[in-house]
Amino acid sequence: MTEPSSGVAKQELQDFLRTADTLTLDDRKLLVQQALVLIEQNYVHLPLKAAMHAVNPVQRLRLLAVRLNRQTAATMGPEWRFHAELSEIFHSVRDLHTNYLLPAPYNGKIAYLPYLIEEYYDGDTRHYMVTRTVQGFSSPGFGPGVEVTHWNGIPIDRAVDINAARFAGSNPAAKHARGLQSLTIRPLRVHVPPDETWVVLTYLGTDGIRRELRESWRVSDNQPPFVDADQVSAAAVAQGLDLGADEIQRGVKMLYVPEAVTPHETLGGAELTAEPAEPGADLPSSMPGFFRARSVVTPSGTFGHIRVFSFGVNDPDAFVREFVRLIGLLPQNGLVVDVRDNGGGHIFASEFLLQTLTPRPILPSPVQFVTTALNLRICKQHQENPTGQIDLTPWCRSMEQALETGAVYSGSFPITPAGGANAIGQRYFGPVVLITNALCYSATDIFAGGFQDHKIGRVLGTDDNTGAGGANVWTHELLKALLELPSPVPDSPYKPLPRQAGMRVAIRRSLRVHDLAGTPVEDLGVVPDVRHQMTREDILHGNADLLARAGELLAAGTARRLDVQVAAVELTLTTRLVDRADVYLDGRPRASVNVTAEVTLVPVPGAGAAHVIRVEGFQGGELVAARTILP
Repeated sequence: MTEPSSGVAKQELQDFLRTADTLTLDDRKLLVQQALVLIEQNYVHLPLKAAMHAVNPVQRLRLLAVRLNRQTAATMGPEWRFHAELSEIFHSVRDLHTNYLLPAPYNGKIAYLPYLIEEYYDGDTRHYMVTRTVQGFSSPGFGPGVEVTHWNGIPIDRAVDINAARFAGSNPAAKHARGLQSLTIRPLRVHVPPDETWVVLTYLGTDGIRRELRESWRVSDNQPPFVDADQVSAAAVAQGLDLGADEIQRGVKMLYVPEAVTPHETLGGAELTAEPAEPGADLPSSMPGFFRARSVVTPSGTFGHIRVFSFGVNDPDAFVREFVRLIGLLPQNGLVVDVRDNGGGHIFASEFLLQTLTPRPILPSPVQFVTTALNLRICKQHQENPTGQIDLTPWCRSMEQALETGAVYSGSFPITPAGGANAIGQRYFGPVVLITNALCYSATDIFAGGFQDHKIGRVLGTDDNTGAGGANVWTHELLKALLELPSPVPDSPYKPLPRQAGMRVAIRRSLRVHDLAGTPVEDLGVVPDVRHQMTREDILHGNADLLARAGELLAAGTARRLDVQVAAVELTLTTRLVDRADVYLDGRPRASVNVTAEVTLVPVPGAGAAHVIRVEGFQGGELVAARTILP
């Protein structure tokens, strides 16, 4: 086995662990006490989790605190055992938003084996295959395409189930997906280190010969995130992110596609093109860490395909602008938006994107706090937007009333501003298919729910559900900061955590809108309209069968057109499959015309001035297209 240096600093897991035993008994007591504050007084899903999963994390934390009080520095046991127990308590609620984040030296590190394993189906039979190896790694008879049969002597399907039981997955599909993913890569910020020092993999080579490969776990530094979720900022307050999935995605890029790793959110000097994508070709992006856009050829036709890897940006407006630029250069007869493995990020970014794909107004997902005295205190501390970053005024009144009525949850109000979610309007007029899987989480769950609730297009899922993470997540450090602004309170329950340890908690739960109004996303997720089981062809040859299925759905849809040219006293409309157009200036109706030709002139005096112009296109009385022209 060889693995020459590829720019990634790495060491054996057993060597790394020798440096990781530094927490004192007082440190451990403090961590448990702070976990109790978050779970008992901030955690929005506690009533739901206790009911759905029959768990009591509050009592488990209290028992752990009692045991720690009976211990001494000489009897407290190894640090790894404490981390394992505290992590397991957090994992018991099956919520990837609510985490114990391990202290130094674990934070910023990722443990990995030098290969990735994915699953596919042959009929109803599930198979597991190696799909990638770390750059520079090689072993005779081993590589992409070999089928895995056993993991440390355990049949691989059973090994995935055993591993899945250790990690938070809020529905069976999500649980299984996490179990498979964490077999070969684990961010040590979120997961305790593997129990085994090495793994023996049994596999069938491409020559049909059964072999074994023994490889040790390695540890390396991971790439840092773009968003600092601990600082009081609009991006931090609007986080909806599966941190583990985000860490894994950055780790996978670093290990397997290092050319895709970028140090900045936006590459200002990127060489971009204004030419439409050639069939089968990729488009360069100024945000390669977030998008991959290309034209794909399927048996049903050539369509646009845009992969959205993450919503984890600081600037959601720039994110949407780049998305709009890319889809404008893709084929206009159908678009695949692929959010598989996207762990979420900035909720604004996910909900701002929806408007670009539909003529219908976007109703952002409303969210609720659980009503506790501490959550009310935080909200009252941030009425009338005193920090310039966060305004919790809408939730205050209902939380004050809850002290009298006994309501479990506050009133529900959106995080995402409705104005921003409808600022630029529709930008793509062909049919759209959304591809999801069980690793979609948080802001991506919200995006998928909004896509389905606003009837934008069909949802094509490779799993039975999305990951079902329906919440806004805040870190312990952010909560602590919120009670220190605009001026520190003297009796804050949040204390500094030792050795760069951290915690995160689901603080506000999100709800569906329209036909499913009031339904929580947590644990339920988004059920796809069409289910596709990944095939061998998919995982070895660029999702060939999956994209062919998406192409079939797009070919059955309708590609419309609504272009608007503005002159001083009239608009020129170029349309397809539109029979009526209504014109609004600054929100007020100005004209309505029947459309009987491809090009229509609409007299609108004053249209050339600094107005917001919105043209709505109808067919058979149904709103089917809309174009917004900004001054």
